[in-house]
Amino acid sequence: MTNQVNVSSEIAPLKRVIVHRPDQGIARVSPKRAEELLFDDIVFLPQMQEEHDIFTELLKAFMGEENVLETTTLLSEALEHDADAKDEMLNRIMDYEELPSNYKDILTSLPNDVLAEVLVSGYYPKEDFFLFDPIPNFIFTRDIAVTVNDHVIITKAAKEARFRENFLTRFIFWAHPIFSKLKNENRIINLNHVDKFPPSRKGEPVSIEGGDMMMLNEDYLLIGASERTTEHAIHSLKKALMERGVVKNVVQITIPSDRSYMHIDTIFTQINHNHVVAFKPIVVDGLGSYINVYGQDGVTRHYHSIKEFLVSEINSKMEFILSGQGESPYQEREQWTDACNLVAVRPGVAFTYDRNPKTEIAFHEKGYKTIHAHDLLADFKSGKITPEEVENTIILLPSNELSRARGGSHCMTCPIEREMM
Repeated sequence: MTNQVNVSSEIAPLKRVIVHRPDQGIARVSPKRAEELLFDDIVFLPQMQEEHDIFTELLKAFMGEENVLETTTLLSEALEHDADAKDEMLNRIMDYEELPSNYKDILTSLPNDVLAEVLVSGYYPKEDFFLFDPIPNFIFTRDIAVTVNDHVIITKAAKEARFRENFLTRFIFWAHPIFSKLKNENRIINLNHVDKFPPSRKGEPVSIEGGDMMMLNEDYLLIGASERTTEHAIHSLKKALMERGVVKNVVQITIPSDRSYMHIDTIFTQINHNHVVAFKPIVVDGLGSYINVYGQDGVTRHYHSIKEFLVSEINSKMEFILSGQGESPYQEREQWTDACNLVAVRPGVAFTYDRNPKTEIAFHEKGYKTIHAHDLLADFKSGKITPEEVENTIILLPSNELSRARGGSHCMTCPIEREMM
């Protein structure tokens, strides 16, 4: 397995990605605890898994099965590879979860593949034993880590419900052999290292989630100041990136601190050289938002809207495909169901949910074809078309259950390698 890690674009051909199949822990989310666990609804796990499997089957068709990496598999392999790191990670989790010391014997006695599943789901089915709360948001692998050019940033979640995700992510990137070169060459920036990334003097914490970070090109990293990402964290990370020369510009995009817009990828994502899918009120009209561009020369540039920034500094030909065709109430409805949250597998080929009809019309008006994931898989299997022949196409994913979790295809992917453009 290659250990190449590099991402310098949102749209360059995707080569390797980390995903997480919805696990048994999600079936334990109750209405009473859904809000605490950051879920907006309870879901029917078998159908959710079926929908996610269709998504990953298509990713494998485009990229090759070996390049779609599952978190639980990575975790199991890391547990097998580094016994000392495994022991330290288990101690940290036990301490954080306040588990009795005898639980350590239970955990270490498990085969590594079983232990990986228990650490993720919190449940040991053989003994019908619940050790931890579930971490249902682990399906949103975008949030756990971000590849910025040839570095990886291990993020730090804002909410306690996601802290175990963070422990597991740190362990994977530290102990798995495919990331050993990153570790040996000091190309991992761990925002959880409190000595390097302390709170501000006024007590503002460091918290950044991956949905608030986008690589537009090798020179520009976008970071959203949102419900989940603090301004202090942005400036702390900016300093570290600039000192290492990783990027030339860090762009702070401040948006309303609101559950509806929890990350910047809930209001816009790039899908082609000249096309961004966007929520008009914030991205185009600039309501409740502002943009600061921090250059390596120490100069700060200011913009009144995301559109103004993109057109002025990134691409004067950039066009905006509007959720709900930019009309209320459809734009609000379809933004809520992730019409703006797409991941591109190559320029002009991207995934979205099949429940946003007005936005689908907007894609057609910009010259895109749309096809349902079921139909595209059937076409691949019949030989009617190959993945290499797909272009200017938006792929519609089944989303009855996936959409209840409040995250689209961009949220469900953690790219670690794209082609250089």
